[in-house]
Amino acid sequence: MIGEIGLSERRACALVGLSRDAYRHPPIVDEHTRQLRAKIIDVAHTRRRFGYRRVHDMVKPVFPGVNHKKIYRLYTEAGLTVRKRKKAKRPLGERQPLRVAQAVNDVWSMDFVSDSLVNGRRLKCLTVADDFSRESVDIAVDFGIGGAYVVRDA
Repeated sequence: MIGEIGLSERRACALVGLSRDAYRHPPIVDEHTRQLRAKIIDVAHTRRRFGYRRVHDMVKPVFPGVNHKKIYRLYTEAGLTVRKRKKAKRPLGERQPLRVAQAVNDVWSMDFVSDSLVNGRRLKCLTVADDFSRESVDIAVDFGIGGAYVVRDA
């Protein structure tokens, strides 16, 4: 714009949104940054599921003193983004309405309830309730309730 239209440097930089200092001194990529960019690209291509934070952890021993912000800037400039995993599509099936309980012991429901102890361990409870009388039929309490325990023969 300065050369073709004849605008002043101050006016042209204001229109573009560029500081005059940045116009006068364009960025110069030094050899250290080139090597860092090459290492980031190399790590990102060998470790496809690594984001910029884990790439930073891999590059840190070779380039000490480089912070994560510079790694992120070079990572995004190179177009290296980890692709989001697609959710597994579940087959669509006919949903059947729940049976309404007509008498005691006709329909039971079960659910898991958990709580934590003072020392941090999780306590799990498998509760089985009668839908008609709303009475608790059974409560199994343990630190871990496996699937084999839940589906075992009564």
